[in-house]
Amino acid sequence: MSAETSDLEVIATEEGPGLRRLDVTVPVARVRAAYDRAYRDIARSVRVKGFRPGKVPRSVLERLYGATLGEEIERVLVNETLGAALTQAGVEPVSQPSVDAQPPESGAVFTYKALVEVRPLIELPDLDGLPGRRPLVLVGEDEIDRELSELQLRHAPIVEEPEGTAAENGHILTVDFVGRIDGVAFEGGTGRDVQLEIGAGRFIPGFEEQLAGAVAGEDREVSVTFPDGYGAEALAGKDAIFQVHVAEVKKRDLPALDDEFAKDLGEFDTLAALRERIDADLRESRDQAANTELRRSVVDALIERTAFDVPPGVVDGQLERRLRMASQQLHGSVDHDALHAQLDRWRVEWRPAAEREVRERWLLDAVADAQALTVDDAAVAEQIEQMAAAQGMNAGQLREQLDADLLDASIREDLRRDLALDFLAATAKVEEIADT
Repeated sequence: MSAETSDLEVIATEEGPGLRRLDVTVPVARVRAAYDRAYRDIARSVRVKGFRPGKVPRSVLERLYGATLGEEIERVLVNETLGAALTQAGVEPVSQPSVDAQPPESGAVFTYKALVEVRPLIELPDLDGLPGRRPLVLVGEDEIDRELSELQLRHAPIVEEPEGTAAENGHILTVDFVGRIDGVAFEGGTGRDVQLEIGAGRFIPGFEEQLAGAVAGEDREVSVTFPDGYGAEALAGKDAIFQVHVAEVKKRDLPALDDEFAKDLGEFDTLAALRERIDADLRESRDQAANTELRRSVVDALIERTAFDVPPGVVDGQLERRLRMASQQLHGSVDHDALHAQLDRWRVEWRPAAEREVRERWLLDAVADAQALTVDDAAVAEQIEQMAAAQGMNAGQLREQLDADLLDASIREDLRRDLALDFLAATAKVEEIADT
């Protein structure tokens, strides 16, 4: 035991499966030393009439600041000793401990209580043959045909139709429009040179349909009702009239699906070779999705068979991380009040998912411990290289930006959980199911 921790008296008590209480006693000498440091700091910085800087007697400082200094000393002593007390008691917190203390006095020991959430003991069931589901990986010719049609659309040039051509589904119109509600133009209701594809369903319901049959140069009046759940609340459920000018009617000039089309894509000599690639890509994507579903289903089975409580503070922390990420992603694109209202809703709706995430991580850690799974340094280094490359830097630069030790530990934990998932999937009793 180090000199730093040996002067603390720490009593640990089990308050529940995931909760420990520490009763910590800090000796008089340490309390007195904390007060001495505080008064020295005050003496160097304060100006008291009648005394030179740094020469104010301790008795004067105590009279002036003694009544308010206790809370600061309490904070300092807790910060200085809590980590050592946890180490001394062999308690590893999984969330921020809750501390109950009263301001200390210079001539007395300082005591405080800390409630500490810890990871509960997890008793795993038999891991051999947990039930899992894996969708069958099938690719039909009709699906390859659909992918080819998508490629055909993406590579089709857009050409103008002859004068007088009536617009129909699939035609692309260039339009100008002004929308009004009760005769008044509204924000976001005006557009110039807007591309609109009839039948694509990208505009308000009914808008595209009312332009069917229009020709270039024609003006039309379009009446619509904004959906009740429309994103702009001020428009939801409102009736609007749009004055629309059709400037152009165009279409996609679809290329023939033949060997020449395949060659134009740059990688294939024949249409058959292109179809083979599409088939292989679809199978690879579905194989990955099937493996993900197998892993998820096996973890579901493990969760159902393993009962333990997740401390609420850990769930709170995971939930706040989720909300913080969502807030960062939406910041600037959503109104401030609307964003915070949505975050309040998510705080309730996402709590079960946050608890599930913690439960899953701890279960995989327990599996990795039970199977003595380890991750070698080369795997960690490779993962860091991939992360750095994705951000346009090298591994050394990434380590400089982040705490290298924490980065290594975090990646090692993630890779170890992946190994645990691999183990569970490999030993599962797998049922192949139709992919719905």
